Amino acid sequence: MTPLSDMSSDDEELNQAILASLQSERTSSCLVSAKDILEELSAKVNQQKKCKFNINRSTVLDGAIRGFKRATYDPCHTISVRFSDDMGVPEEAVDLGGPRREFLRLLIEALPLSPMFEGEEGKMNLALDSAAMREDRYFIAGRAIAVSLVHGGPPAGFLSPTLFSCLVDGPDLAKPVLEDVADSDLREKIKRVKECKSFEDLIVATEPLQEYLANAGCLRPLRRLEDKDLLIHDIIMFQVIHRVRGPFERFQDGLRTLEVLDKIQAHPESFRTLLCWSPSVVTADLLDSLFTIRLSPAGSNKRHAEAVVISFWRDYLTDAEDQDGTQKLGTILAFATGANTVPPIGFSPQPSIEFLHQEPDAQTMSKLPIANTCINCLKLPLHTSYKDFQENMDFALGNTHGFGIA
Repeated sequence: MTPLSDMSSDDEELNQAILASLQSERTSSCLVSAKDILEELSAKVNQQKKCKFNINRSTVLDGAIRGFKRATYDPCHTISVRFSDDMGVPEEAVDLGGPRREFLRLLIEALPLSPMFEGEEGKMNLALDSAAMREDRYFIAGRAIAVSLVHGGPPAGFLSPTLFSCLVDGPDLAKPVLEDVADSDLREKIKRVKECKSFEDLIVATEPLQEYLANAGCLRPLRRLEDKDLLIHDIIMFQVIHRVRGPFERFQDGLRTLEVLDKIQAHPESFRTLLCWSPSVVTADLLDSLFTIRLSPAGSNKRHAEAVVISFWRDYLTDAEDQDGTQKLGTILAFATGANTVPPIGFSPQPSIEFLHQEPDAQTMSKLPIANTCINCLKLPLHTSYKDFQENMDFALGNTHGFGIA
């Protein structure tokens, strides 16, 4: 086996000094909120100019790639989305914000399911996919995450701490761990090497890895048991970092869109919870406070009916949280706004609640809620019993195909 030169102590000290310098520079700026940073970046977006995206929900990533690759696409222009149903019939919707938020939500959900990423849910690293390299999809993935943050979409929230570290400090300073290895067979082989208690065990454990080690350039002479630590480090670094260096560089280039990567590197702690998994903050109380309730004048018959429904609405949010945690609350928010979480940049306009009073020329009153996701407005039906309100809300949420119309 040919020896692999170890990193010299001088190189190691230099890397540590660079890392310490970067961390020192960020100390004074780490308290800047991501919302303030993103609002600053979004000010550069020209709302008067639009880039069109024609999207089918079943193939949202393909539609996004077509849109981002269009020669006329400009990330400083607002996104105008038009969905089609499965039969290709255009939906009637003018994009004033709702379709865009829905598109960005579906796009961010599609990325970790693509061949470009691998690993545990919420802790994903880049995978090596030749087709994605050939079609420059890693660049599109990075651009999609950057555009979503600045244009009012959701955060990625699925990158591993190791991939985030690569983006912030560079891949040479990354410290991947065994859990970053997505290949379960390789991970088990590495684990057996790690658990060796004698030099003889180590020789036996490395035998099944000989071909991999040769291909990865990780062959090294083993003279003592302690050599296993450097061998394991070399394997994990190759599998998680060096093997995907090309995809990483294009992913990084995509994230430079709208200066997002620069801001991530300058304020890593502000962006860590947006790019890496963190617990959902969607609660019944949050949704209740998020919506401005537009009431009729005090003392009117309409106001009395609205007050009854407000209590139903708040009970419905509480029951949703008790029964399904954040998932149903996210569905309620998506019905009203197109986004199932509060975007890092916030909502514009602020979500509101109105009420579906019977029109003078109408024979019946609407039983189902209606939402205008373009202006983030949810219109609630005026039921007199909580059971009816609950059943009709559930029906609407379960049978909606875009833009809050059941």
